[in-house]
Amino acid sequence: MAEATRKPPTGVHRFLFRMPIYLYKAHLGWLLPDRFMLLHHVGRKSGLPREAVVEVVRHDSETGDYYICSGFDEKSQWYQNLAAHPDVSIQVGNKEMQVHSERISADEGSAEMLDYAHRHPGAAKKLAGYMGFPEDGSQQTYRAAGQALPFLRLTPRT
Repeated sequence: MAEATRKPPTGVHRFLFRMPIYLYKAHLGWLLPDRFMLLHHVGRKSGLPREAVVEVVRHDSETGDYYICSGFDEKSQWYQNLAAHPDVSIQVGNKEMQVHSERISADEGSAEMLDYAHRHPGAAKKLAGYMGFPEDGSQQTYRAAGQALPFLRLTPRT
């Protein structure tokens, strides 16, 4: 099974990936579906405020937890920043909250990826391919992706 080999975007691609941030800044976060969130985090080296828009893998309405995944493995700047400073704030639509992030186990990540693939089969295939895994739509591929990629649980802080 292939390992994810994709590197985070640079140049123009990085700019395009970051464009949704400007929707949130313009108070238009409600235009983005609840499958996306704006992370407000702190740079691990600089200590400066940082922002990134990431896809929500799943929202647990009972606990309020959000699950996200770094599709670029541990190379993503936002992922490294959350590992260093796990208490962050998020915005989903127009709703803002304080959360604590923690990495979940590879087995839990595998289950989250399988669940995501069942709910969003077309997106899951494209994401698997983009992350360097086969686009075959198989449970084996989704399990492997879930095992290999870091998934985080964001738990609301009171």
